[in-house]
Amino acid sequence: MAKKGKLGKMSLSQMRDLINKKAGTNVAFDLRGENPTEVKDWIPTGSRWLDSIICRGQLAGIPTGKVVELAGLEGSGKSYMAAQVAANAQKMGIDVIYFDSESAIDPTFLENAGCDLGSLLYVQATSVESVLETIEELLGSNESKMLFIWDSLALTPAISDLEGDFNPQSSMAVKPRILAKGMSKITQQLANSQSTFLVLNQLKTNITRSPSEAMVEPYVTPGGKAMHYAYSLRIWLTKRKAKASFIQDENGFRVGSEVIVTLKKSRFGSEGRKCTFKIMWAGDVGVQDQESWFEAIKSSAKLGRSGSWYSLELEDDKLVKFQSKDWKDKLLDENFKKAVLNIMDEEIVLKFEERKGDASSYYNLDEEVKK
Repeated sequence: MAKKGKLGKMSLSQMRDLINKKAGTNVAFDLRGENPTEVKDWIPTGSRWLDSIICRGQLAGIPTGKVVELAGLEGSGKSYMAAQVAANAQKMGIDVIYFDSESAIDPTFLENAGCDLGSLLYVQATSVESVLETIEELLGSNESKMLFIWDSLALTPAISDLEGDFNPQSSMAVKPRILAKGMSKITQQLANSQSTFLVLNQLKTNITRSPSEAMVEPYVTPGGKAMHYAYSLRIWLTKRKAKASFIQDENGFRVGSEVIVTLKKSRFGSEGRKCTFKIMWAGDVGVQDQESWFEAIKSSAKLGRSGSWYSLELEDDKLVKFQSKDWKDKLLDENFKKAVLNIMDEEIVLKFEERKGDASSYYNLDEEVKK
């Protein structure tokens, strides 16, 4: 047996080099320099209000290098919001790969949302395994940043589902096990490449024997616990109660939905925060961003009200009077728009960061409905 030499003391840099050499790649880092867990970019969601509440202390969006869930009820606008995220990612030079299990994506719809079809790769999601294997292969072969959109996890079958019968018990818990293994393989690759995995999912009624549990958690999402741990951010879209959740045109046709957005989980210090906006399916497709700003600043002391008239204080202390129906027209004035955005930053970002005001106002809206 070979005799071991005398052990010497290693510096942290020597330890790092030894670990990386053994691993064959960089897995050990000095966090004062390169930080592989750091979010280097944020992809705008299409809603300034939502981007303002995702990360404590800054304007954010969908974090690159992370796994994000976008879940909602039927007709809540998940796909429309995802399309806007895709369009914004393309503007940042990020390649978009869209996995579709619902066979419902219309190229015209994507173009209306601002997507460049020439820079978007559409892939049919034939199975859970094929989605995860494709992502793993692309992450290992492509150095560019990518945005993977999976629409949707809930409707994508496992291979055993396709080969088996219609008895749900014959393949019970197969999909969660596949997802658990798949996420353990690609999560680190996503972080290292600063690529993003946006998982669209369905909110389903929480069927439980405990009524109290159902009241606290009225909804669940498919995928199993492993996905819950993998998500750095979970965005849930639910309906409103004070008014009909569907938006109708002058002839009564449904052209959009009005939703409440809840950060079900956030590793960025903002879990539980909420906002609300409209998502249009026809006409001006996508999130109605500027329209929601009015509600976002209603609690500000700089926005006064007298009857049906409002007054907004600009930076030069000038007061501008308007009615709610004139809101979009007023935003055409750059000084007015700048004042509104400054108020949003102050009320939504800075005050939350400094823990000022009534905490409940950041976590509660009046219109949430359980259905």
